[in-house]
Amino acid sequence: MADTKDSISADVVAQHSARDDCWIIVHGKAKYMTLRIFFKVSFRVLYFVHDLTIVESPSTLRSPCEEYDPIHPPDTISKYLPKEKYLGEVSIDTLQKATKELTAEEKQRNERKKLRPHLSEILNLHDFEAIARLVMPEKAWAYYSSAADDEITLRENHTAYHRIWFRPRVLRDVTVIDFSATILGQRSTMPIYITATALGKLGHPDGELNLTRAAGKYGVIQMIPTLASCSFDEIVDAAVSGQPQFLQLYVNKDRERTREFVQYAEKRGIKGLFITVDAPQLGRREKDMRMKFEDLAPDEQVKEGGEIIRNQGAARAISTFIDPGLCWADLEWFKSITSRMIVSKHSLPTLTTVSAVPIILKGIQTWEDAVLAAKAGVQGIVLSNHGGRQLDFAPSGIEVLIDVVQKLKTELGMTVPNERFQIFVDGGVRRATDVLKAIALGATAVGIGRPFLYAFSAYGQEGVERALSILHDEFEMDMRLIGAPTLKDLNPNMVDTRSIAAHVVPVPGDRLYDNNYERDQLSMHYTGTLTDGTKFDSSLDRQQPFVFPLGAGRVIRGYVLSSLLPFRKKLKETQGERRKLRIPSHLGYGERGSPPKIPGGATLVFEVELLDILNKKTKEDL
Repeated sequence: MADTKDSISADVVAQHSARDDCWIIVHGKAKYMTLRIFFKVSFRVLYFVHDLTIVESPSTLRSPCEEYDPIHPPDTISKYLPKEKYLGEVSIDTLQKATKELTAEEKQRNERKKLRPHLSEILNLHDFEAIARLVMPEKAWAYYSSAADDEITLRENHTAYHRIWFRPRVLRDVTVIDFSATILGQRSTMPIYITATALGKLGHPDGELNLTRAAGKYGVIQMIPTLASCSFDEIVDAAVSGQPQFLQLYVNKDRERTREFVQYAEKRGIKGLFITVDAPQLGRREKDMRMKFEDLAPDEQVKEGGEIIRNQGAARAISTFIDPGLCWADLEWFKSITSRMIVSKHSLPTLTTVSAVPIILKGIQTWEDAVLAAKAGVQGIVLSNHGGRQLDFAPSGIEVLIDVVQKLKTELGMTVPNERFQIFVDGGVRRATDVLKAIALGATAVGIGRPFLYAFSAYGQEGVERALSILHDEFEMDMRLIGAPTLKDLNPNMVDTRSIAAHVVPVPGDRLYDNNYERDQLSMHYTGTLTDGTKFDSSLDRQQPFVFPLGAGRVIRGYVLSSLLPFRKKLKETQGERRKLRIPSHLGYGERGSPPKIPGGATLVFEVELLDILNKKTKEDL
């Protein structure tokens, strides 16, 4: 290693660019690290970093923000890099600034942001997802939306709620509706909490802080993720006075780090510890893996033990610390690090051990494990399959809930809901009706994750606030129509669950959800002229050519139906045939048979030219 000095030239730093001898500059301080030490956190190309600048060679600099910041809290290096790796201050004068040029995709995305509908036009959580998909970077969308393998469980999480129907009661006084809830002793204005989702800065520069601020304003509880882009202290400090927060915990192989983190979180006032138990290894999220794989050149790969290991996405890159050996016996250890001795009120000589922070097991997927959790003395469970991101064909949380409630009663004599053992559900929720179905079946509250990610990715904190406002209005209306003035009035008799276990059963199609889900895709290029004379072409779209999903549609009699907006436009002749296509919703709005309208009032008149069908489909397939 070179001799360290108080001031180091950037040229000297740039000379150390080998995989086993890497110097980086972060906030003006030079650090030395090997590939194995640093890139346990992030499998990225070797960079020299200074604020918004990366030095790849003495003469080349470019911005690292989109690569490093979104997947690392600001204190990552200072917390985990050994002190002896710090080399000293760097002479800022020796760094050369470079003007970052926007890529064609970034320019297109910026144009799409300008065309976003006003927040007042967002009517449901599906709308946020549709907009976010258009304005988010490709890598961010791939990480947020990806799920395990064929993504069967991802879809099942949502469609399972469609197999449960209400049995509304009438002639009840529903003048006043109260849907406030108590979750682990903490008050919430709604029976929901913002569940933990990682890497918030992938979608927005403020990351998880968007959730913290909106949650404080609307009186709901946020669960802080272990893998947040913002630091734990940043998120806690952003909370308003008295705002409760939970902590989601991935257990580290180094248990001492886990103990320190948990006890520190307790001192900072965390009101619930949600231990993730369904992730001894992260699932194959192929959409995320494929995106990252394509991001690197063939020679940019990591070699360990002679085996070539290519980049496997953001999820794999940040999760190698998770302990696959976590088991039931470890729960006593968690109780010991989160418990304190108190004197019994009834007998002074008697000491009782109680948990200072409620312990919840997040990721229970069978009634057998739910019973074991109750016997183990934890304060609750989350019926969850990790948002469909772990084991494909794992059951939905709402389906497992029915079995859990029944077996807790028959096996342990426990009635649900129960303040001493609370049950939560997450995954697939898009409507207040989904939440109310879970509450009626015995859940204390429901976790919502991805919709809030999409909300702040599209509109920042205001988007999250709008999403919470939408849910608030839905709760009031739905409970009034169901005939339940309070959450306590909801009960299993108010829902019909006879079809819940029938995984192949006709259910009403959810066009909004299907519209956002990525399936077979049609490549199109279109041009036109706005009524004000402005030329319009696919440079305003995500790619060149533009790609959008066919949704639930099928190729029928020469027509491509995408089930998007309720109007069609004729395609230009292709191989002597005329075809029709429904226009994707992001192009604007219009009545049946009328031209779509671009936000701002201009009418779009255009032609559409069929270019190609992806996924091995040909034009002849039409």
